[in-house]
Amino acid sequence: MKSIEGDIKKEFMKKGSCSQALCFFLDREFGCQKAEGERAADPMAGGILLQGHQCGMLWGSSLAAGAEAFRRFGDSGRATAAALSATARLMKSYSGRTGSVNCRDVCGHDFTRKIELFAFMVKFILHINRDCLELADRWVPEAIRSASEGLSAAPAYALEPLSCASVAAKKMGAGDEEAAMVAGFAGGLGLSGSGCGALAAAIWMRSLAWCRENPGKTAYNNPYAKKTLKAFFGKIGTEMSCRAITGRRFETLDDHTKFIRDGGCEKLIGVLAES
Repeated sequence: MKSIEGDIKKEFMKKGSCSQALCFFLDREFGCQKAEGERAADPMAGGILLQGHQCGMLWGSSLAAGAEAFRRFGDSGRATAAALSATARLMKSYSGRTGSVNCRDVCGHDFTRKIELFAFMVKFILHINRDCLELADRWVPEAIRSASEGLSAAPAYALEPLSCASVAAKKMGAGDEEAAMVAGFAGGLGLSGSGCGALAAAIWMRSLAWCRENPGKTAYNNPYAKKTLKAFFGKIGTEMSCRAITGRRFETLDDHTKFIRDGGCEKLIGVLAES
């Protein structure tokens, strides 16, 4: 692992969002940074457009792990398996340190309420509460180790792996590398059953398009991402948990692959692709 500990807080502040920062740190460690892809992770901060689900640090680090899986293996099946393995390790590492993977639990704020978002930002600016910054400073080296271990320990599979997130991204015009980058989002991020991975992939893809149209600008509050979330709510309602949407939790990669292959979440993915 490269010596990055000394500048984690400084670089985190430059990036502006936890999701972009973690994607940047892991990309840099793996030796291949993608500025647009990193900026497009901004809407994942606050647990998917401030909805309080999985911490943005997890989405950002999963993106970087997916990119590295593609560089290492090329083959989409192996890359998907490796990305999911790395993401599962990241989830375990993060929850082991914080007790939860959800932004709302970790930071103690409900960002869907504007007053709480405002209070959090004021405290952060005034240096009253910088818990997220401190957490990143401690967790980044551990995240790098966890992702690296997961990439090297991809599970065996009987069926050619499919990721709901990659399928959604492909329907939106993603190339093989972009599809691999979001592969770890499957099944609620690492098959955990949490916030919808296909939704997150669609938001990232729309944000990536916005970043290309708006060089150098933050994608944090971009209208394309908001429109995608609105389309999701219009189809599903406000329930965003993969486990609740599908009525199940996926125990293995083959289990998830069979579900997607048999048409699971097909209508939802179609709505997201057309949003």
